[in-house]
Amino acid sequence: MGSIPDYVLRWSGQRMPVVGFGTASEIVEGSDFFTVTKQAVLQAIKLGYRHFDTASLYGSEQPLGEAIVEALSLGLIKSRNELFITSKLWCTQAYGDLVLPALKTSLQEWLLKCRNLKLDYLDLYLIHWPICLKQRKEGVSGGKEYDLFPMDFSSVWAAMEDCQRLGLTKSIGLSNFTCKKVADVLSIAKIPPVVNQVELNPLWQQKKLKDFCHGNGILLQAYSPLGAVGTKWGSNRVMECEVLKEIAKVKGKTVAQVCLRWAYEEGVILIVKSFNAERMKQNLEIMDWSLSEDELKMIQHIPQSRGIQAEAFVSENGPFKTLEELWDGEI
Repeated sequence: MGSIPDYVLRWSGQRMPVVGFGTASEIVEGSDFFTVTKQAVLQAIKLGYRHFDTASLYGSEQPLGEAIVEALSLGLIKSRNELFITSKLWCTQAYGDLVLPALKTSLQEWLLKCRNLKLDYLDLYLIHWPICLKQRKEGVSGGKEYDLFPMDFSSVWAAMEDCQRLGLTKSIGLSNFTCKKVADVLSIAKIPPVVNQVELNPLWQQKKLKDFCHGNGILLQAYSPLGAVGTKWGSNRVMECEVLKEIAKVKGKTVAQVCLRWAYEEGVILIVKSFNAERMKQNLEIMDWSLSEDELKMIQHIPQSRGIQAEAFVSENGPFKTLEELWDGEI
């Protein structure tokens, strides 16, 4: 793993690099998503990334798989075992009888040309959101519309456990789950989740959730640690935060590096997402320096607000009538 440290996952004993490379991307219209994503992953492997995050929703599973095949052929890595790969169960497949087929489909997406290379498992499989979607008939416009349903945690989590027992994934976990929803899963789990991947950055520090998860042997993993600039729901509020700018100036670091170092010192796993080679390199340069106690206190006192609201999962006819219900008051 080079200079990237790792954490041991409590329930599986796996070693998970603390910095992962995210493959969700909203590339400018007209760009070749497949080629750009594949080349970005190859560049990341060259720079030392060994942890990659994808999902069926992202459409990046196949380019990730082909990038791995090429990395092997180029000798950038010696075997699949050098990598830690995460994917996610999307809401339309979040039903007990659909979980296993969904995981098999994900594996097929990034195994199309590499069946002989033993790339037939994930390291981590996550439930993407704690809600179920069912597609209605397509309207006149051709756009897809969905009905919202509560998730049956018992059947879905039991199916996730089956995926681990079958060896299709080495570990299982959650994403976008609140303290209450994590507790609901823990109450019925025979194999507890090892990770909860959530929005986390200096402007949304998730202290209550972090303490709860860490207290139950679950690592917190941060997506959008820089505020998701460039996405439909993200903003530049993190990168333009005056407190972070002040600390970055004193440290001689970028604001992004200060954000990532802060999360690392909080014991959080990071998912960084940049397809720019220089920024990809900078995002790894956070291990040989630290923040002072005063700087940590400055960050601790930054006003807090959630970035992603997920209004699409709130409906009068769905399981969550308000954002307060969706996030169980953690807003």
